[in-house]
Amino acid sequence: MKKNMVSPPPGIDSLTSVVSFDPLLDFGEKNLVPNYPHMNLMFLELKDKLRQVPEIRGSVKDIEDLTKYQDIMIPLMSAIFPPASFHNDIMGAFTPCTLQPFFVTPKFQRLFLDNNNSIKADLKKIVETEKTKKMVDIYSLVLERIYDFSYDQFDTMNIKKIPEVKTGLDRYYSFTPDFQFVRIRALEPPRKLSEDDRAMISNHIHDIDILSRYIDLSKFEFSGFTIVRAMDVTESEVISAFKRDLIDQQAIFSSEGMTLLESRIQVLFRRPDMTIGIGALQGDQVMLIKGDCNSNINCLFANSHHIDLKDLKGSVWLQAVEKGSVLYIPDLAKKPDLIPVEQQALAVGLRSMLLSPLYFQGEIIGLLEIFTRTPNDLGTINSVLLEQITPLLSLALKRGQDELDKQVQSIIKEKCTAVHSSVEWRFEKAAIAHMERIHDGSHNSEMEPIVFKGVVPFYGQSDIRGSSLARNKGIQQDLTQQLTLALDVMDAGSKKRPWPLLGEMKYRIETLIQDIGSGISSGDENAVFSLLNNEVAPFFGDLTGLGSEVLKRIEIYNAALDPSTGMIYNKRKDYENSVSKLNKTLAVYIDQKDELIQQNFPHYFEKRQTDGVDYMMYIGASMMENQKLAKFHIKDLTLWQLMLSCGLALQTAKVKKQLKIPLDTCHLILINHTPLSIRFRFDEKRFDVDGAYDVRHEIIKSRIDKALIKGSGERLTQPGRIAVVYSNPEEGKGIQQHIDFLISTGKLHDDLEILDLDDMPDVRGLKALRVGVNLKSAADNNIINIKTG
Repeated sequence: MKKNMVSPPPGIDSLTSVVSFDPLLDFGEKNLVPNYPHMNLMFLELKDKLRQVPEIRGSVKDIEDLTKYQDIMIPLMSAIFPPASFHNDIMGAFTPCTLQPFFVTPKFQRLFLDNNNSIKADLKKIVETEKTKKMVDIYSLVLERIYDFSYDQFDTMNIKKIPEVKTGLDRYYSFTPDFQFVRIRALEPPRKLSEDDRAMISNHIHDIDILSRYIDLSKFEFSGFTIVRAMDVTESEVISAFKRDLIDQQAIFSSEGMTLLESRIQVLFRRPDMTIGIGALQGDQVMLIKGDCNSNINCLFANSHHIDLKDLKGSVWLQAVEKGSVLYIPDLAKKPDLIPVEQQALAVGLRSMLLSPLYFQGEIIGLLEIFTRTPNDLGTINSVLLEQITPLLSLALKRGQDELDKQVQSIIKEKCTAVHSSVEWRFEKAAIAHMERIHDGSHNSEMEPIVFKGVVPFYGQSDIRGSSLARNKGIQQDLTQQLTLALDVMDAGSKKRPWPLLGEMKYRIETLIQDIGSGISSGDENAVFSLLNNEVAPFFGDLTGLGSEVLKRIEIYNAALDPSTGMIYNKRKDYENSVSKLNKTLAVYIDQKDELIQQNFPHYFEKRQTDGVDYMMYIGASMMENQKLAKFHIKDLTLWQLMLSCGLALQTAKVKKQLKIPLDTCHLILINHTPLSIRFRFDEKRFDVDGAYDVRHEIIKSRIDKALIKGSGERLTQPGRIAVVYSNPEEGKGIQQHIDFLISTGKLHDDLEILDLDDMPDVRGLKALRVGVNLKSAADNNIINIKTG
């Protein structure tokens, strides 16, 4: 038994397709003449002429004959090809099914046809690829006219990329067929379609193999003609492609991506000689992004190099930024006083330029530059089109900059941990330079040294007075309590059983209680822990059988222990909680006040917490991204330090009532306005002074908290008072002026002491001022609110 064979679908050329003007004449009689009486005479005249020319009456056997009768064709086709737009429209009339034109507008002729009225040779490949789409249209037409399918489901618009002869650039055209003048005649009764057949066709409406099973196109005759309307949609297509391209993270940050975008802009503006670049602002540098780099590294610098912003001062690029809108430079060579960067641009051929700032949320982030090598060449560029693409480039650039920031922060985190915001800019520059060296092939690249020269140090501390004594006292009380409870267990056991070992345990415990009572030494805590946990506590299990009183004493002992340490930890916990609460109060206060003062003049700031809080600040022009610092900021920060110490004394007074262990703070400031250099230590991930001379400041800083007043043996730092240490008499004079001012406002007591300090190892000749804080006045008015900038 033979299998049913499905014949392949027919080709377009095998269809019965003839040109006929009968559908157009019918249209004229039914639509034009009744509605437009003035056309009646012209229409009757055309019909009469057609009757006299057999070659173009009925089915036209040879469409080439139509060229002989343009006097008839032009007025006849004017109903479809309006005379007013005939030279601007891109339209053509074709045989019903094939792609053979017989009447076209001049623009259609110029764009798509050769001198023989055939499709241009370089477009024939495109036409071949369209045959399948054309067949779908024909099947769709049969389904609509013969089988009453809804035509809305058929997509008849098609967009094709076609190269322009003059420029070689691609143009995009939409082609829309119009089949209203096509008639379909069934050569024999058409096949009946069941509901299942119709469903199958609807679900496979673009599948010619499926459609050919149900519809045999050879059984139909197609007469009339097809109208094809074309429209140049290059602008919308290129802008849509722009959007798709820029979704890709690397669209402008790789050579391939930038080259593609450049080609898009060339097509959009119909300028094959146009070149583009993007200048991305990054701190005090401009990254010039172009498409002429061979690197495949996926980072922002794969196709860029840097120029310092200061090197662009007075340039056309900064003129565009200042203008805030598109700047046209007809000829760069004619700009007076060319700066070096402009001279370099001119040397490589840049002449005519368009510069368009790129903004994100109102902030300038970069610049788009479009240029050619021909003077006065870009004045005709459509600024409306330029305004459509710049927001897209701005978004892509911002996304790339955000990605760069992530990479930079990742390097900083790896190499430097977190850095203070005031100097983050310098670490970012170093990280970017590090990334570029890796990009250039340096596999052993390390972060460059971070050194700030000529900075003034500011140091202060609020130390918890007697913290060691308070801690030792807490240890003494906890150990004594635990030893006493253990002694109670031994006493209760001895009363039940006078074992010699119990007597020895009692002796050893009593001896430890006596030793601790006279003072805590470094080994006492370990000695108590070893005795109680290694010898006494294991013995409790053997004592539980001696009666209820012994058992009760053991339970009291165990209940008093801290579960995590196995020791009594009450007083030590009170001490640690008190220190922690006081430290946190002081640290939060310092952070809040530094955040405010940073707004007046940014500076490097770091703090540490131990038994108290100390802070270190550096300020100098080299730490400022703009390299500028007013001299009065030094005095301003010195006064601010005094006010900060007043505030810290007040914070101590407020929190003292909440502490279980009474604690107090002493406040100390070191004045040294001699500029020094600091270097970031990558191994220790912190700043340190740089150079042998500058180390003196660190030595002084490490000694002064133990400084004594000369000849008295008294500690310089005292609770409730601010001590200011200095060595330069001029600095001392300035500090005294600040103190006098704060005394006059009532924030300090009028009890200023001028002191000399005992010499310390490697430190001699220091002097100090010491003054009391008026806590009552400070409580009434926030000290730090005095304006300082």
